[in-house]
Amino acid sequence: MKQYWLLKSEPDVWSIDQQQKVGAKGTTWDGVRNYQAANNLKKMRVGDLCFFYHSNIGKEIVGIVKVLKSAFIDKTDEKKRFVAVQVRFEMKLKKPVTLETIKKTKKISHLPLIKQSRLSVMPMDYKSWKIICNMGKI
Repeated sequence: MKQYWLLKSEPDVWSIDQQQKVGAKGTTWDGVRNYQAANNLKKMRVGDLCFFYHSNIGKEIVGIVKVLKSAFIDKTDEKKRFVAVQVRFEMKLKKPVTLETIKKTKKISHLPLIKQSRLSVMPMDYKSWKIICNMGKI
């Protein structure tokens, strides 16, 4: 069963445009050092879809990526405790969905994006996924 997620990245470190330029092979989503976020990475399966969220600068959902490879040891972690996944660009939202808009939308006010704002990898329920897709004009 497909699951839905949200991945946060600072656009001056890794942006949706950079993700798109990588192409079909995708890229490794690594560097996650929070245990709760890492546990979420471990739950991801091939084919799962993830919103791509620009954090700090912009604070908005800007696109969608797809999981190509489930959790494997993160090569950037010298102690080999944390994992990474491989993701590929799927699409940009026609209209980015801002954090401010999400906070004002009662039907999705329960999301971890609001409740646990520092968490970089979080699950999304299907109903919220569809609402945000509609808000993003896709």
